[in-house]
Amino acid sequence: MYYKLYIDSVFILQMTGNVYLLSLAGQILECTATHRRIWAGAAMGALFSCIAVTLPLGTAGMRSALSAVPVSLGMLWAVYRIGRLRRLLRASLVLAGCGFFLGSGMIWILNCLRTVLRGNVSLIVTLAAEYAAYRILAAILRRMKRERDNCLRTVEICVPGERLRVQALVDTGNHLSDPVSGAPVNLIGRKLAKRLKPAFRPEKYHAVPFQSVGKDRGILPAYEIPEIVIEAQAQAIRREHVIVAVCNTGISEDGVYQMILNPRLLEG
Repeated sequence: MYYKLYIDSVFILQMTGNVYLLSLAGQILECTATHRRIWAGAAMGALFSCIAVTLPLGTAGMRSALSAVPVSLGMLWAVYRIGRLRRLLRASLVLAGCGFFLGSGMIWILNCLRTVLRGNVSLIVTLAAEYAAYRILAAILRRMKRERDNCLRTVEICVPGERLRVQALVDTGNHLSDPVSGAPVNLIGRKLAKRLKPAFRPEKYHAVPFQSVGKDRGILPAYEIPEIVIEAQAQAIRREHVIVAVCNTGISEDGVYQMILNPRLLEG
């Protein structure tokens, strides 16, 4: 059985899809690039995908699947200049997730259009469905970003000799508390913990038990710091003797926030 493949149509669909995927991934990863660089990276990815499909090795689906990972890595590096391998692999997973949702949305829209058009759809209709799916996903991402930004607070941490300002996420799922005093516990990463080390005193050490998905139980090392100031919408909330626990996972050192606040700190 033979299939007729219009390589020009494949290139156009692949290139526009890459543009949408790179734009969505950039919003999630909070990376920026010019429109020219995004289009150039998308065209490069589409070109290599088309070359891979036409190679006389295995089936077309197999060749497309095998080329997906190197093509996505190459596009992300070329467009967003992501140099670190770990971050590049994470960005590739984000791009794959965007591709899943974009493709699912496009297929759903095309199936709805087929019931109306009663037949095969043209390239123009397919591009329109792809664009509509992209606009829907972009709107969802913008709404999620607004909701997340509403949960972000600027926190000023007082340490000997300086006052550090960091971004913190108010996590309603953080119910950690000190087993002795019952005081709320906040989470920080190792990078921020190094900067706060002058404020960590041995006599202020706390052992905080926790449970998480994939690990039954464990102990987080925690310390009591003298004071923090949380900048809320219309006021500054000052809290003294605040407990912070050092967490290895869940906080990206290069992410939007460097601290996870216990919501009890915002209560009056």
